[in-house]
Amino acid sequence: MDAEPATTGPAGLIARLRAKLTGGSNEASLTRRLAGTIFIIRVISAGLAYFSQVLLARWMGTSDYGIYVYVWTWVLLLGSMMDFGISASAQKIIPEYRTSGEHALLRGFLSGSRWLTFAVSTLVSLALAGIVKLLSPWIDPAEVLPLYIGCMTLPAFVVANTQDGIARSHDWMQLGLMPQFIIRQALIIGITAAAFLLGYHLGAVAAMVASAGAVWIAMTGQMVVLNRKLADHIEPGPKTYDIGGWLAVSLPILLVESFYLLLSYTDVLVLQQFRPSDEVGVYFAVVKTLALVSFIHYAMSATTAHRFAEYNALGDKARLSAYVAHAINWTFWPSLAATIVLLALGKPLLWLFGTQFTVGYDIMFVAAIGLVVRAAIGPVERLLNMLGQQKICALAYALAFVMNLVLCIALVPRFGGHGAAAATSISLTFETVLLFWIVRQRLGLHVLAFGK
Repeated sequence: MDAEPATTGPAGLIARLRAKLTGGSNEASLTRRLAGTIFIIRVISAGLAYFSQVLLARWMGTSDYGIYVYVWTWVLLLGSMMDFGISASAQKIIPEYRTSGEHALLRGFLSGSRWLTFAVSTLVSLALAGIVKLLSPWIDPAEVLPLYIGCMTLPAFVVANTQDGIARSHDWMQLGLMPQFIIRQALIIGITAAAFLLGYHLGAVAAMVASAGAVWIAMTGQMVVLNRKLADHIEPGPKTYDIGGWLAVSLPILLVESFYLLLSYTDVLVLQQFRPSDEVGVYFAVVKTLALVSFIHYAMSATTAHRFAEYNALGDKARLSAYVAHAINWTFWPSLAATIVLLALGKPLLWLFGTQFTVGYDIMFVAAIGLVVRAAIGPVERLLNMLGQQKICALAYALAFVMNLVLCIALVPRFGGHGAAAATSISLTFETVLLFWIVRQRLGLHVLAFGK
């Protein structure tokens, strides 16, 4: 997809490196630039999130911090599933509408998808608040009010996810990601720091209020900017709303995304049920420390998904195959390098949370195995979703989730965080083998970073 410069020597090495990272105007170079933008945003976000988690852990103590982590995990899990998969399917629907010239449907989707997800997520949030009320006699009293605040956060969280998918489908990576990953984190730090300096007790309730306010403010600002950019980019005209068609594409993708999220968060949620809150806090610190590895996978997934759909719609199989191989290589090798660096620096990074968090250092090695294995096949779940293989992809994720849940229930009560990390790594390895086999059988593509 890219020609190598023919120069040799130090100058040639520099030229080749520059060509690898930023050279050319073709899809490979553009993908690297966009993925690099996303990765930088996620790294900055990780730094802000890490800083905010360190501050919260030190200000709140392990018990309150564990409650906050538990509730915020529910917000992340449910909020990412309550958009019907539209945030992900936007990267399939929008390129197909553009390619086929269906501008009325495109205009309808750009506005209607956000109204749809907002309305439904509001209703679901009210229902969830009712469930919290009904179950309150059996819920830890310290968790009830944070859970209510989490319910109030969900509609804004869902709309922000939908807007993220729309922005990424137009290659507006900064607009899609910065409100959620930079502005939101900066607001959480600012609000909690202000409360702490003013002498307020910074418990789980105060932390959730700060997080809810940050989500709503960031989403609103993103909406204003996105509407302005769409007005300049899309010609005005009639709108057609194919809600049934959107859901037909989105719901299978929702299954994939849901099982992926369940697989991602099962360890924390099961850990909360069987172990003390301070152990949950330590384990969450470990997960946050290793997050840089998953950011690389996320960056390539966010950059490549709509191009998989576009090349498939154009029927350009050779271009698609080359692009898939490119995405896999630029997922695995940087992920491997990042894992080595993080494991080398793991103990001092955990110490930033507090001296009591360093007990989780050896858990990092167990958790890292699954992340590296999963990176070896790159963003193939996006490839399957964009090429109409959502159902078989969802089945693979469902099987991996069930395995993770069973293993967590079996291992966590006895081994705590070590058991949760082992269960997740085993499940990610199983999922990787399944996805590799599915792509090989269904699409005839080799999707491993090495071999043929």
